[in-house]
Amino acid sequence: MYRLDWLEQLKLTSASLPERIQVKGVSPTVWQLGFTSLLTDISAEMVNSVLPAFLVLYLHVSPLAYGTVDGLYHGVAVAFLSMAGSILADRTRRYREVAAAGYGLSALCKLGLIAAGAAWGWIAAITAIDRVGKGARVAPRDSLISLHSPREMIATSFAVHRALDACGSLLGPVTAFLILLYLPNSYDAVWVTSFVFALLGLSILFLFVRNPQGRHNPTEAHSYRELLNLKSNVPFRRIIAGAALLGALTVSDGFIYLALQKSGGVQPRYFPLLYAATACGYMVFSLPAGRLADRFGLTRVLIGGYIVLIAVYLLLGFGASTPGVVFLVPAMMGLYYACTEGILMALASGVIPAHLRTSGLAALTTVLGFGKLFSALLFGLLWQNYQERTAMAVFAILFACFIPLIWRTLGRRYEPGPAV
Repeated sequence: MYRLDWLEQLKLTSASLPERIQVKGVSPTVWQLGFTSLLTDISAEMVNSVLPAFLVLYLHVSPLAYGTVDGLYHGVAVAFLSMAGSILADRTRRYREVAAAGYGLSALCKLGLIAAGAAWGWIAAITAIDRVGKGARVAPRDSLISLHSPREMIATSFAVHRALDACGSLLGPVTAFLILLYLPNSYDAVWVTSFVFALLGLSILFLFVRNPQGRHNPTEAHSYRELLNLKSNVPFRRIIAGAALLGALTVSDGFIYLALQKSGGVQPRYFPLLYAATACGYMVFSLPAGRLADRFGLTRVLIGGYIVLIAVYLLLGFGASTPGVVFLVPAMMGLYYACTEGILMALASGVIPAHLRTSGLAALTTVLGFGKLFSALLFGLLWQNYQERTAMAVFAILFACFIPLIWRTLGRRYEPGPAV
């Protein structure tokens, strides 16, 4: 991932381009979207951080059943409304409004969890609808970030947004932990509090975020034919192929933390803190990772992040069950997220025309989501039949075999150049 002298290079970079100047150059819209995501992620991660323990440790559903819920949560749901919403955003340039619809739908789902009670089938349906909301909002939001960012700072802009997003991912699990600490098994209180934070995030989006200024260039009017012609865009096509492989080989956080809980002896009430520790690492590493990506190449940092994820698989699949693993794995997961989540979107943004940006990013998110659905079902099946350590070992070996192909598929030649 990094050369041995990367620390010295980072010092030289900081000397020539101080961090305060870099952050000052980030658009106010990026900051506003960041605070929207911060509050929304408090809401989302309050639910996400307790859901695995609620389903597997409290309701005692099987690993395969949890894999189905997790696959719906992270995978197939993004396909519905995601493309339609992104096409609408590109055609009307109403990025904020389309994103707001997605944020609002996810907020309502927090109330739906109260009605679902202990019926895991209904919980699966509601979490799927929740991810429909995420699918509708992510691409317009990321499009707003890219359209308000200079090309030479696009990874840094995404990193600033992801750092604020990660702050919400840190505060959400901590909030859920405190609620359950003082009100044991009061999951309804978690769902209601989550709904309140979702409304606050939606309010910031409506009050402060604005769509890009300027009229639509008639020569760049969005059309369905143009969107279909994106498949002839070789760099974009290769990034899509790489994303499909990455999604199919990525084990979800829920499974990783359930495996860690089993091997490290973490008590169920402390389960949300594993997510909080990961978010803390994500928040710390996000901006440095973005700066390194802008300086030395997005693909290098992206692949390096997935190598860290492979190391997590190896640790859980072949490593000893020691208390230290409980602290090491969340920190490694934070580094993995910092090096991958915003970087992949920044990489794709560099090869998608501006007037198709939202639709292209939605297509990428959809492919990545279907890959994660496949991963969740396969991992759940392996866990149910061969235990979690074997499942982790299989995924580690598969990912290690495919990483050279993914590197070759993405390639450095697709680094962002001038604005398109």
